[in-house]
Amino acid sequence: MHCWIDGQEATAVNLQNRGLAYGDGLFETIAVRGGKPSLLTRHLDRLALGCQRLAIDVDLLLVRNELLQFAQLLGEGVAKLILTRGDSQRGYASAPGAQARRILQGSPLPVYPAQHAELGVRLFPCQTRLAEQPLLAGLKHLNRLEQVLARAEWQDSAYAEGLMRDSQGRVIEGVYSNLFLVRGKVLLTADLSRCGVAGVMRGALLEQAPLSGVVVEVRDLTLEDLQQADEVFVCNSVYGIWPVREFAALNWPAGPLTLKLQAVARTLLDT
Repeated sequence: MHCWIDGQEATAVNLQNRGLAYGDGLFETIAVRGGKPSLLTRHLDRLALGCQRLAIDVDLLLVRNELLQFAQLLGEGVAKLILTRGDSQRGYASAPGAQARRILQGSPLPVYPAQHAELGVRLFPCQTRLAEQPLLAGLKHLNRLEQVLARAEWQDSAYAEGLMRDSQGRVIEGVYSNLFLVRGKVLLTADLSRCGVAGVMRGALLEQAPLSGVVVEVRDLTLEDLQQADEVFVCNSVYGIWPVREFAALNWPAGPLTLKLQAVARTLLDT
């Protein structure tokens, strides 16, 4: 596995790194194909938003250039970009003038069963709830313990993903994906202003769907909305779109709008 820290080959971080101590940082998981990072601009735009929200000072042009070089080296795979506030002594206060640390890790593209995309997946009903914190909502920050706990709830390979709700029971997302519902000709996805990750593929689909005449609504979703859905799918920036065929006692087909957007997602991953 390739690994760079601050643009140099390395295999270890300083024990005083705030990402290690406090989860003080952000990350992006980026598919690399043909030596090029997919959806690069969208990933960097989200990273820039996170840096602004967390007040992390970093040269984003340098980050971009390093990522492009790293992708060429990797060729095919997944580049995980981790950005931390840097190193500091013990205590929550960051050291004045601390330099942000840039970590790049490369790994092979995951191999998923073809039926996930063709026939759809089953969702596990996770009991772990997402806490509400508007200051962090939407960001892909390093504090992922809720997802770690949720993913530990099932070992059965029959489930490819889990469904997560917030503390009020609202339907939010998958453990590592965003969730969409189709009702009639309307595409629905959860409001992420309280919690959840604003996925790069989610954002791209919200822009692309209306170009095909699809009405899009971003709002609070409930289990009742799931029951009334005609189609359901999950998405992320590595695999694109998987139809959801089953959740608890509910079943859905891999419907026409899901399949149409699945083709859109494939094209997006090649850009």
